Amino acid sequence: MAIARFRFHDELNDFLPPQRRARGFAYPFDSQAAIKDAIEALGVPHPEVDIILVDGASLGFDYRLRDGDRVDVYPAGAAVPADALRHLMPPLPHPPRFLLDVHLGRLARYLRLLGFDCRYHHQADDAALAARAEREGRILLTRDRNLLKRKRVALGRCVRAGDPITQLEEVARAFSLLGELAPFTRCTRCNGRLVTVDKAAVDHRLEPLTRRYVDDFLQCEACGQVYWHGSHVAHMQALVERLRRRLEIPVSRPPQ
Repeated sequence: MAIARFRFHDELNDFLPPQRRARGFAYPFDSQAAIKDAIEALGVPHPEVDIILVDGASLGFDYRLRDGDRVDVYPAGAAVPADALRHLMPPLPHPPRFLLDVHLGRLARYLRLLGFDCRYHHQADDAALAARAEREGRILLTRDRNLLKRKRVALGRCVRAGDPITQLEEVARAFSLLGELAPFTRCTRCNGRLVTVDKAAVDHRLEPLTRRYVDDFLQCEACGQVYWHGSHVAHMQALVERLRRRLEIPVSRPPQ
């Protein structure tokens, strides 16, 4: 049996057991093993990988491992000590488009509040999610790393954080969303676009106090949900400012 030595860098170490993080380790394999299969067998989903160096050369997922190979695997944005790099991640959609699985319902709501095109399905199975992400060119967000290992998934992230607000910060940082924020432009219920609507057109749907004191309204083009600026606006503005402050602070990670 042949042996290669692997080392994973930066946040890719999140997927490894402690004894393998930020260090080289031996990986026994059968002859002609595909490097993509080896990386995923070690626990790292391929959409999280941007650069693979084999003995210093930047190679693709189709490379076949050889006995004695020294492999370094990097995420996007990592400092890589090599030239002529081959980036494996496809370009991100612009503006960003997301698809979230069943575990990330509150994150979907927050992303919509910030103006992002964000599809969320609480009943779709893994095959359907992978197919839709491919068909619509969406970034798949999930807490299930095995979902990201599906061949059809090109863009995605396994969300590490458990708290929805921290998840939002994580995703915003990972995909550089700070300059893309457009609060109050998406319906939090169905993801449709919000447009200005005359008060007279929705007057019959308003509670008496709302009818008396509020004059400016938005309505979802898709589902008809009506929105207006109330106490939740101050909460959203505070959330946006908190996110801006947090994203302006670099994340400190130990050298890996």
